[in-house]
Formats: sequence, C-alpha cells, structure tokens
Amino acid sequence: MNTHNNAAAQSSVIETRDLTKVYQMGTQEVHALRGVSIQVVRGEAVAIMGPSGSGKSTLMNILGCLDQPTSGKYYLDNEDVSTMGDDDLAAVRNRRVGFVFQSFNLLARTSALENVQLPLIYAGASPRLRKERAEQVLRAVGLGDRMHHLPNELSGGQQQRVAIARSLVNNPSIILADEPTGNLDSKSGQEVMAILQRLNRRQGITVVLVTHDPHIARHANRVIHLFDGRVARVEQIDEPIAALAATDQAIEDLSA
Repeated sequence: MNTHNNAAAQSSVIETRDLTKVYQMGTQEVHALRGVSIQVVRGEAVAIMGPSGSGKSTLMNILGCLDQPTSGKYYLDNEDVSTMGDDDLAAVRNRRVGFVFQSFNLLARTSALENVQLPLIYAGASPRLRKERAEQVLRAVGLGDRMHHLPNELSGGQQQRVAIARSLVNNPSIILADEPTGNLDSKSGQEVMAILQRLNRRQGITVVLVTHDPHIARHANRVIHLFDGRVARVEQIDEPIAALAATDQAIEDLSA
C-alpha cells in the first residue's frame, strides 16, 4: 500500500511531520526523536521496530497522546494534536486511541466486564450503554463466557484479550499495541495476534504495533524501522504472517 499518493494522504489516520523530542537530563539534552515523519493509512496494520534507545517508546507516547513533541506536527484524524494542552489531549486519547500494553494494566479486584467499561465511565456514557458495549466487545474477543471473572481467574492470554476489548470499547481511530505478546507464551501470543489481525482485516480497525520481535512485526503490512531517533527504513510486507489461534473460540464481529 503506497502511503505517499494523494488518496492515501487524504485517508491517513496518523501523520507526523518532522517530530522531534528532546529530554533534559540534568545538564544534558537527550534527543529521543530527530525528525520523524510517518503516515499510517486508515485500516492499515503497521509495526514499529527498533533497538533500545531508538525512540520507539517516545514515538508511541506521542502517537497515543500521552506526550507532546518538542517540535514538529502530529495529525490524528487530520486534527493537529501536537500543540494541545493536557485536558484536550486526555479527551482525544480517551475518544480516539485504544491502548494494549505488555503488562495488561487491568484492575485486580474488578471483573473483566467492569475493566472494559472504564473508558466509557471516563467518557460519561450511561450505565446501560457501558454494559451493553462492554459485553459486545468481550464477545468480539472470544470472552463471552468470562465476563464476570477477575483478572487472577484468567490466563495471561485471556487477560490480554480483556485489554484488547477495553481498547475497542470507545470505537477508537487506532489501536496502539505496545509489545502485546511480551508477557505471553507462544500459544497465547498467537491467539492475541490472531485477534488483532481479525479486528484489522475484518473490521478495518487501524493497528499500530510497537515490538522488538521481528516475527511479531511480520504480522503487519508494513514495518517502520527506527534507529537513533530517525526512520531508518520502511519495509513493505507483501505476505504478512497469518496468526493461527490454537483454539478458535466463537468470536463475533463488532457492529458499528
């Protein structure tokens, strides 16, 4: 998929222009990003790779509206979010970005259903809508029979599915997955990747995957390689790896 033509530019969900990020560490300046320009087209699955210190985490934080660049522009859904204040960033983050973290980030004493409802609570949705939508997305990730379980009653792979369901509950523009298989065994990791692929391919959800694992990266359509705060190269994956779930539980499509 060519992201440099005009049609692609019009349908970009993410566009960054010359992003820089400089941190002050005592008397030293650390240049985490040095002019990063990327585009992600709506419905694409893109992996961001790079060694430690390449700028992956910094870029992910900016794309997720958790941080602001020192200079440059970031357009999310064609809206410039690079100069927004904290409150506006928080609103954009809750409405347009679904996060999936390596460590799941679930509340331990709260059921899967309640964990998934959290973004809708922040968004001010009614209790009835929260419950209906949370049930829908939990069924969509194959956890229709585990809704009332606590995280410690679920396997690692199931906990990550809850996190994916939570990331979907607000109909975000992008799912940003940071090392989503990092804490999982290979079987659970395959099942999580199968769900992300299914959401991307069947539902058209844009997925940005941050990983250090070349095998995981090759599940995407493109790989953006970072090195020393810059885009070193962009790799097109003509035949992405198809993730195969060992247990193909009933996974329902998400309705609009």
